[in-house]
Amino acid sequence: MTRRVLVTGVTGYLGSRLVVPLLESGWDVRVLARTPAKLDRHPWRSQVEVVQGDATDTDTVEAAMQDVAVAYYLLHSMDGAGDLADRDHEMAKTFADAAAAAGVERIVYLGGLHPAGQDLSEHLASRADVGQVFLDGEVPAVVLQAAILIGSGSASFEMLRHLTHRLPVMLTPRWVRSRIQPIAIDDVLHYLVGAADLPSTVNRTFDVGGPDVLTYQQMIEGFADVAGLHRRLVLIAPVLTPQLASLWVGLVTPVPSSIARPLVDSLVHDVVCGEHDIDQWVPAPEGGATSYTEAVRRALTPREDLSPPPAASVWPGDPDWVG
Repeated sequence: MTRRVLVTGVTGYLGSRLVVPLLESGWDVRVLARTPAKLDRHPWRSQVEVVQGDATDTDTVEAAMQDVAVAYYLLHSMDGAGDLADRDHEMAKTFADAAAAAGVERIVYLGGLHPAGQDLSEHLASRADVGQVFLDGEVPAVVLQAAILIGSGSASFEMLRHLTHRLPVMLTPRWVRSRIQPIAIDDVLHYLVGAADLPSTVNRTFDVGGPDVLTYQQMIEGFADVAGLHRRLVLIAPVLTPQLASLWVGLVTPVPSSIARPLVDSLVHDVVCGEHDIDQWVPAPEGGATSYTEAVRRALTPREDLSPPPAASVWPGDPDWVG
């Protein structure tokens, strides 16, 4: 098998951080980007092959997949515009069909952890649908399903960070009592890299999460402890719609309301792993899964080996963004 991978979403949070561990694992990395100039800030820029193009264009995607063994799909339409689900479905179908035509051996996708048998938010339903597109396609797929990613630059984490820093007393929606199984960004990257080497017989979803199941309120309180802040007072509002909540988040954090809305919508659900079968195929991270407290500590510690997280101004309208 050729040791070349294609990574999409590299101008966004997750894709930009996946490149280095793939290089360290011995993969030749090719990336697809609409605007290659956005990659110049990354220290790995000179170590990868860059293909300019749009993931919605079949010919461009198929050309980018030539001589590729594994293709990573790390794209979502979180731009606040309409038809999110339809656009994501069509983009995933284009990717799956192009991978089959190019002879790609494996697709790896990071979707959203979600409860079974419930009406999902548009955002979570779309991510589940994209995963199903790949599972139904000709190319074997590994669909990892995660809740909140804990890492500097992740929009979910930045929302949590700024809410906690700026609001010592906050009036919150009832979803702060929802149960969440967050996962450290380093652990997500570990499983994404490991998924590339799974045998071709594996075509399924895998839930991935850290060792802690917390409410969003407990995550706020835990962040405050790690950051050395005074304990935050969280009050529950009897009525606060997702639209109002997303506007509220947009006012007090750098996360635009167009991005906050799908994140807030998803928090109305309990998002907890139903299984962790991935550990049967990919060994757990060295030292075991990272605790929430340790993941927050790492996220708050500057790292010279990482490019800075994207500014809030690049989030809206950028389908390469995943967080």
